[in-house]
Amino acid sequence: MTLELLKELSEIDGTPGFEKEVRDVMKREFNKVADEITFDKLGSVIGILNGDVSGPRIMITGHMDETGFMVNDITNDGFIKFQVNGGFWSQVLLSQKVTITTREGKKYTGVIGSKPPHILSPEDKSKPFDIKDMFIDIGVYSKEEAVSLGIRTGDMITPKTDFEVLGNKDFVLGKAWDCRIGCAALIEIMNRLKGTKIPNTLYAVGTVMEEVGCRGAQVSAYKIKPDIGIAIDVGIGNDIPSGDGLHCKLGEGPQILIYDSGTVGHRYLRELLESICDEKKIKYQSAILKGGATDAKSISLANDGTPSLSICLPARYIHSHTSIINLKDFEATVEMLVELIKRLDSKTVQKLTYEY
Repeated sequence: MTLELLKELSEIDGTPGFEKEVRDVMKREFNKVADEITFDKLGSVIGILNGDVSGPRIMITGHMDETGFMVNDITNDGFIKFQVNGGFWSQVLLSQKVTITTREGKKYTGVIGSKPPHILSPEDKSKPFDIKDMFIDIGVYSKEEAVSLGIRTGDMITPKTDFEVLGNKDFVLGKAWDCRIGCAALIEIMNRLKGTKIPNTLYAVGTVMEEVGCRGAQVSAYKIKPDIGIAIDVGIGNDIPSGDGLHCKLGEGPQILIYDSGTVGHRYLRELLESICDEKKIKYQSAILKGGATDAKSISLANDGTPSLSICLPARYIHSHTSIINLKDFEATVEMLVELIKRLDSKTVQKLTYEY
């Protein structure tokens, strides 16, 4: 996996329902590594590696959408009112730059406006600023000028953040690691398995609309009918001064989720993966996520049920304009899932599903 591709995946724009730019990149990269490519009718892209046709179907996902916004209204003075498309905490938004993408594909830079402290009342200073009271300044005189640029209600708005390698080259900063790093992992897993005789059929899925309820994974899972499901996502890196510092450190391997608000990770699939990591000396961390869910939620409940698990790279500052991940965690994620897929033959999956 090259830094150039990671940069591209991080910087392209795609909120829930607006994933086309990301899908185009995924399709291009899957064409290099997959035996087949297909789509579902909601917009997810599926790369297929054909192994043992009589073996199980393995579905792994990385969601293509990022948290962002959409145009809600345009004031007479040309300021953009907006609503969240995904999940954001209001306190991380003021004075941040954004990109507005029109339906014709034109892109305009704006900034989420904020008052300087000189004119804030004591009351304003003491309370959080509500998103409904925020606006985006695109540098025009009027609503008519904004409309003449092609900006309309419903247009996509995304954080505007450049990819950067930080002080230690293992740490990279960017927007949308949640979950473009999962998309990158899908591509790299397919790349390493291509030409290998696997005991299953692998379906790598760039899913849509995860940030608004794991919707795309549900549709893809009904189409694929997997026997095993793995969702690659990001988790909370809390190795920061305000964190507890005890769990989920960047550089110590991906989190194998035991529990989140949408899924109890399949116990025996988790134990198999942990044993593989121990055998291969691949770093991993165990985690419980009290809030939030991943595509594993939808996969696990599709059809007549699918043993499913979430693998989450720890990331700092997710659901904001800028987040940080560690490339060692990316490598460990790819390594562990390549090894797991190589071992998921019919007998193993039958035992995981029915015999424990």
